[in-house]
Amino acid sequence: MGSTGLEVARTKMRDEGVDKVAIDTFAHYYRLLEHGETGMIPESSIEPLDMESLADVDVDDEVAAEAIRKTVVIKLNGGLGTSMGMNRAKSLLCVRRGLSFLDIIARQVLHLREAYDAPLPLIFMNSFRTSADTMAALSRYDGLAVDDLPLEFLQNKEPKLLLDGLLPVSYPKNPDLEWCPPGHGDLYTALRGTGLLGRLVDAGYRHVFVSNSDNLGAVPDARVAGWFAQSGAPFAIEAVRRTPSDRKGGHFAKRRSDGRVVLRESAQTPPGDRKALADLDRHKYTSTNNLWFDLQAMQETLDARDGILGLPLIRNVKHLDPGDPRTPEVVQIETAMGAAIEVFDGARTIEVGRDRFVPVKTTNDLLVLRSDIYDIGRDFVLDQASEAVPYVELDGAFYKLVGDFDKRFPEGAPSLRRASSFTVDGDFTFGHGVTVVGDVSLDATSAQRIAADTQLRQGAT
Repeated sequence: MGSTGLEVARTKMRDEGVDKVAIDTFAHYYRLLEHGETGMIPESSIEPLDMESLADVDVDDEVAAEAIRKTVVIKLNGGLGTSMGMNRAKSLLCVRRGLSFLDIIARQVLHLREAYDAPLPLIFMNSFRTSADTMAALSRYDGLAVDDLPLEFLQNKEPKLLLDGLLPVSYPKNPDLEWCPPGHGDLYTALRGTGLLGRLVDAGYRHVFVSNSDNLGAVPDARVAGWFAQSGAPFAIEAVRRTPSDRKGGHFAKRRSDGRVVLRESAQTPPGDRKALADLDRHKYTSTNNLWFDLQAMQETLDARDGILGLPLIRNVKHLDPGDPRTPEVVQIETAMGAAIEVFDGARTIEVGRDRFVPVKTTNDLLVLRSDIYDIGRDFVLDQASEAVPYVELDGAFYKLVGDFDKRFPEGAPSLRRASSFTVDGDFTFGHGVTVVGDVSLDATSAQRIAADTQLRQGAT
């Protein structure tokens, strides 16, 4: 028997129909939490990591083609975009020409199937909040499902725990808020618990490529698939050089005690090590969350560990209702899927171009994606049309929520192809055909309108 809090949580999960593998995994992390585990990775325990670059790797065309024919694509699609004011799958956001993230992902895969004569199954890991909307949007694509494989499987859910006492929270006002996802490390638990992992192995697939649905740069590229196949690695993650916008994010490092590669998230960094976290010269690489794994190796490892991969704990403290600081503080037990890199012997990292990492976490990112920085070709792959992606910072008071953002760009995003940076402080509405050149900063204390076809040049205020 476990503690009272754990037993109450187990019962709540069973009553909700949560899979047994997920309940056992939750119990594993609950015990760690109960015994004071924080999941912190001190700077003193790690050292910087260097890695090879895809640009320097030779991959034979036939090796690449054969690898992509044995690859399954999984897109993480559980996010609602709540930080941008959305209440449905973020991947339904319009990106360009009336196409959403989901539209572009589906068309990327359909193009690659034809180009390589590959089955290339596409499967979404949805949450209980994103499943219905996502499947409705994908229903327009005949033939997207492959053989008898599903287009989706569901991420598990777990109870939020009161920070004081670790009991599952009760919130009759909105029972949905009593639950949270277990982080994207749940990928492995859900694959095994649903039986999908075994089905993919039995169907003869060798590799899985996983990425976030809000990252349209994460195309299942045959060359990367070929590199992974010929490396013989059981697990790999694509990395990019960190930029100033990544200072607060996670990074790769090497653990001093055993030489293993680890992925340290910001939530796992002690307060005293924040300066080291932000040091781009020391910790050069961040994760794209594009990862590859060998299906057989994953199945064997999970079987050997009774379904619990043993990823590092992430203890995430939030308010019960994220939008209401008056609600009690809760603990969300989470894991990161990239942390599996430290589980597998021979796991690899590889530096890729920034074009494979185009995440949309804020409306700043959305403005860049909707602008002319990227062209979308017939293969539906993003092609960067400018030498560099400009830094964009929009006033959160007026642009943070998608609805407010759309009102202020009613006729589309400005041209950013010649911009170095674009900062907006205040309430501006933009007309059609606005162009930004160089470093532009707008500042106003009252609502302003930028007329159609205006060219905003360096030094504008």
